[in-house]
Amino acid sequence: MSLIEVMVSVLVLGIGLLGIAAMQSMALRGGQSSLESSQVVMATNAIIEAMRANRANAANYNTGGKRCAVTNGTTLAGNDVDNWITSLQASIPGATTCGTIAGCPNACVITVEWDDSRAGADQGGAARTIVTEARI
Repeated sequence: MSLIEVMVSVLVLGIGLLGIAAMQSMALRGGQSSLESSQVVMATNAIIEAMRANRANAANYNTGGKRCAVTNGTTLAGNDVDNWITSLQASIPGATTCGTIAGCPNACVITVEWDDSRAGADQGGAARTIVTEARI
């Protein structure tokens, strides 16, 4: 009789440990997704501050569409946008990260899109987008 009790308790303990492992995995994926979102927000604030520092040429920061690669800009604004795209892609490794800047200087809309498939479908899906609006 005591052998059966021990086997049942080991089974219950095993199921509990599997549940804890699954929760740990979900927490790690959620933490990574949150880290990527925070890094995107910081990079977006950095490009806004670069535009404010170069206020006279803020209209030159408009990307004219989605930018997923650097274009080797020849102006300060072009270099700032290239550095912004490079930092976005470095902070979210292994993902396709693109940025768009439109409407500057009056009503800048900065959009960053990236692949967050590691977070899983339960965290909102693979495609993530953060949109920030600012007035320069």
